[in-house]
Amino acid sequence: MQLSIVVPTYNESPNVAELVRRVGLAVQGIDAEMIFVDDSTDDTPDEVRRAALTATLPVRVIHRKDAVGGLGGAVIEGFAAAESDVCVVMDGDLQHPPADIPELYRRYRAGDVDLVVASRYTDDGSAQGLADRSRVMVSRLSTALTRAMFPIRLKAVSDPMTGFFLIDRRAVDLESVKPRGFKILLEILARQSVRVAEIPFRFAERHAGESKASFRQGLHFLRQLTALRFGKMSLFAIIGGLGALANLAIMWGLTHLGVNYLVAAVIGAEVTILANFALQERFVFQDMKGEASGVWSRFAKSFAFNNAEAVIRIPIIALLVNTWHLSSVIAAAITLAVAFVVRFMFHSLVVYAPRTAGKRSLAREVVDELDAQAVSPGEL
Repeated sequence: MQLSIVVPTYNESPNVAELVRRVGLAVQGIDAEMIFVDDSTDDTPDEVRRAALTATLPVRVIHRKDAVGGLGGAVIEGFAAAESDVCVVMDGDLQHPPADIPELYRRYRAGDVDLVVASRYTDDGSAQGLADRSRVMVSRLSTALTRAMFPIRLKAVSDPMTGFFLIDRRAVDLESVKPRGFKILLEILARQSVRVAEIPFRFAERHAGESKASFRQGLHFLRQLTALRFGKMSLFAIIGGLGALANLAIMWGLTHLGVNYLVAAVIGAEVTILANFALQERFVFQDMKGEASGVWSRFAKSFAFNNAEAVIRIPIIALLVNTWHLSSVIAAAITLAVAFVVRFMFHSLVVYAPRTAGKRSLAREVVDELDAQAVSPGEL
């Protein structure tokens, strides 16, 4: 098999038959296969099986009941199942033109690259298939922001956000790629050292169905980008910072209503402890939950630690207020800043520690996880 075409799908049933037909026409003369890795809730898997009966190339579908890693996880699963080491990744909505697959393959066959990116922003490429000007602007701003955060890694890539590319999986350590969302190419480029080339392509209009783009996806992308650049601690810090602001706002409001500052500090701490746990579960440690203890056990550990920390921290606030004559809000801010690192280490080492760590220390597990999540300053 010369080429495996991996298509991650989510509810793309109306597009399957036409996509298979066009890919079949495009890859004539290339020994190729198509692998749909599907997380759909509609009849997309059945449509793939029907299309496979009359397809001019082998077509199969992997339907995942548990969409681990989102679209990026689907792509990695497709790589693992591929018959060929050379894989093309493309969307299932026909916005990535199948007719460009041979050009991706020809450029790879030149022998000097491991990864060929189909770019909307080089030469005569185009993003005209985006729904409107606002989406074009968002796409360009997102691309500019991404390239600014990884100026060396992405210096040869004008479109790191594209979902249309060819890669030789032998050049990538798939075990170190920890997909968290839909920008799998960015994950690979940020974590791996690969030789890259680009070809232009014209982003087409969606063949059928509705776009999956949403405000929620935008937030997910920002979280993914932040985690890639700075690691888990940055996300923990953002949530902790928001919690600290909420804590201080609650204290300020209650003290201005005449509540004693220590009582206000306790109330503020309890509210933010609950909110922070929910946000950390969703945005920081979501990829570690599977190997950790159950959610109620995690909550009990987190709640107990944070309350113990508050029991220690609040008397220190009183000491700073009564001895150093600082304002209660400033004293609380100082203690919250000091507590941040301790909280992060406890949650990484204890709350989300794997149930069975074997002979490896929990500290080693956390260090490895942080190394995998963050890109070092030298790789900027």
